[in-house]
Amino acid sequence: MQSTAAKSDEHEKSAPKEKAAKEHPSGDKRFKVLDITMKRNQYRQDALIEVLHKAQEAFGYLEEDVLLYVARNLKLPLSRVYGVATFYHLFSLKPSGSHTCVVCLGTACYVKGGGEVLASLEKQTGILQGETTADGEVSLITARCVGACGIAPVVVYDGTVAGKQTSEQALEHIKGWIK
Repeated sequence: MQSTAAKSDEHEKSAPKEKAAKEHPSGDKRFKVLDITMKRNQYRQDALIEVLHKAQEAFGYLEEDVLLYVARNLKLPLSRVYGVATFYHLFSLKPSGSHTCVVCLGTACYVKGGGEVLASLEKQTGILQGETTADGEVSLITARCVGACGIAPVVVYDGTVAGKQTSEQALEHIKGWIK
């Protein structure tokens, strides 16, 4: 029969192991932020967008292992999590540059010159849509629609919506971003 002191020592030794089991295997504390968000939403599958927003906020972008972690914890197929992450232009699967330039290519924006604005920006920055300049300064992104069709074509500069953009206006706006 074990003494009370021996049982107490055994319990103290096992307590840190229990705590460690709850942490992410990588030791990355940013996963704890995701755990808190998922727990607050009771691991509901319909909280996927909120969880992905929190993941992007914590990590800067949605890495493959983060998507897999979210899928497992919300008990969703990875294809669904990936589908949501790639559908919305606010989510990024690659690290973003210091500045982001989002060109809307929805029908109204495209018809009113969004494609030409994008082509000018690609030429000036030397990158294609979905890429970031080598110096990490500018990310050029396209969106299916930003919901501002009345002021088409629209370009979103670092989160600020600008309407009725021409190629010249877009190039002028990003001039200071390019080194």
